[in-house]
Amino acid sequence: MSLRQYLSGLRGRDVTVIGLGVSNLPLVRLLCQSGARVTARDQRRRDGLGAELSAELDALGVSLVLGDGYLEDLPGTRIFCTPGINPRRAEIQAVIARGAVIDSEMNLFLRLCPCTVIGITGSDGKTTTTTIISEMLRAAGHKVWLGGNIGAPLLEHTDEMSPEDVVVVELSSFQLMTVSRAPDISIITNISPNHLDVHTDMAEYIEAKCAIFSNQGPDGLCILNGDDPLLREKAKLCPGNVRFFSRQGRPEGGVWLEDGVLYSEGLAVMKQSDIRIPGIHNVENYMAAMAALRGLVAPEIMASVARTFPGVEHRLELVRELDGVRYINDSIGSSPTRTQAGLKCFDGPLVLIAGGYDKKIPFDDLGVDIAARVRLLLLCGATAGAIEGAVRAAPTFDAGRTEIVRFDSLDDLVPAARQRARAGDTVLFSPACASFDQFKNFGVRGRYFKELVNGLV
Repeated sequence: MSLRQYLSGLRGRDVTVIGLGVSNLPLVRLLCQSGARVTARDQRRRDGLGAELSAELDALGVSLVLGDGYLEDLPGTRIFCTPGINPRRAEIQAVIARGAVIDSEMNLFLRLCPCTVIGITGSDGKTTTTTIISEMLRAAGHKVWLGGNIGAPLLEHTDEMSPEDVVVVELSSFQLMTVSRAPDISIITNISPNHLDVHTDMAEYIEAKCAIFSNQGPDGLCILNGDDPLLREKAKLCPGNVRFFSRQGRPEGGVWLEDGVLYSEGLAVMKQSDIRIPGIHNVENYMAAMAALRGLVAPEIMASVARTFPGVEHRLELVRELDGVRYINDSIGSSPTRTQAGLKCFDGPLVLIAGGYDKKIPFDDLGVDIAARVRLLLLCGATAGAIEGAVRAAPTFDAGRTEIVRFDSLDDLVPAARQRARAGDTVLFSPACASFDQFKNFGVRGRYFKELVNGLV
């Protein structure tokens, strides 16, 4: 079925869209243009939507339910949920019991997409892996559509796609909670605690991640991190084919690292030193890409991309060097494990800037790594106290070796880093937390950090 055919079937029908974020706004426009009667619900009040969006919704004829009670009295019709709404919430479950059909923009896209879809998820590394895969496919001459949790929503472009194209989508755990279809090729980079402020518990988070393969058929391909014990266990549940990548072993038919060389099914594809972006976690990202693209991209093209790809903004991004001090923007470091990976990329003395929104994730392991690697820890945000407590509780913590200072905001913290950093230091901005306590998202946070750093004299 094409998108046009699907939308024509909604003409004159009542449809509810929960959430007026980036992915759902194009959906609202499509539904209105198809002649559906659309009600949009959002926790923001009208003044929070902004004048431009409010005017557009009024012009489209959208009925609005806004504010604190936006999930009350949901109708028993077709409901498209934003990824930020847990479908296990009581309000959603109650309306499902009354016969409502719960859908999402991503689930609809996966049903209607006419070409091969490669989907990437994981607690860490999914954006970089997604971008590497798209770069490799483009270098090999494929027409690539990049989207999902990265880039623009793709649903409105479905009818422009041909069977020969390739779609590459980054998928969050929230998006995966409402999908009943799976990508043709699915990748899980790793699984570690994350988003426990939204998910009911770790088991729900893991279940959401594994939805990327659980709806595959027998011809599906799932790429998993073979060094992750949890994923090795979950591989037994894959209905299709499984291919592992590993730094610690030689998975049969998979991808591995040995003596500084990346191998795919026994063929040397590239040297570790070919990879331009730093960090062993990025070696894993390349191995995941190699495993997914075997047969789609020639090995020499994969190696060429590794030598030239500079990385993604906000991911270990060098902002500037000033008086012998390097300033690194790793604003994507929104979980403890991601920041731990960043810390391991640098050998010299480190000044770490961390702290942010509380996602209810423990910082114990991060505290151990900070105590071992960081000379100066500069903290701000809602989690500053929790991170400091984890560092001080680390068995190897030495107050004479790791100094800890707290600040109210980045505006105070970045100038302090300038004053306290020494020639040879690396100032790493990797918050280990989400940005929502002070910034809209990690991109806004990272750009503000870069603005502050570039203003230093």
